[in-house]
Amino acid sequence: MPHLTSTQIAGRIEDLYGAPLAALEAHARDKPPGMLSALLGMHADLALAERSIDLHRDHLARFIHPERQIGRHEVSHLLDGSRQLAAAVAVRDVQAKSISAVLQSLARLPASSPPTATTSPPVPPRPAESTARSR
Repeated sequence: MPHLTSTQIAGRIEDLYGAPLAALEAHARDKPPGMLSALLGMHADLALAERSIDLHRDHLARFIHPERQIGRHEVSHLLDGSRQLAAAVAVRDVQAKSISAVLQSLARLPASSPPTATTSPPVPPRPAESTARSR
């Protein structure tokens, strides 16, 4: 299963709530924590992980440029950058998997159909108890 990007996740959140992400973020700031704020937080974490991947990948690319010599000093930077890149990829994968699972479990209700409530049939009234003594 391919991982969704933060842009794709943002689109799914917007579709689910029927509003642009910026409006949803403003709305969530004024409300107590709930599903929307959780989704927005997960989206922010996913976007941060994606930016971290880009940053570490670019940093490593500068170190392994064909015209650059790799000496002893650079090796430790390469190893550290590789470790940080791997950690960012792991975070991105976990965040993408988690938010995708949550979004898959949610569905937007059609606007025309009212929510259905499960109610039990009405209970027939009990006969009034007599206060008179039986013989």
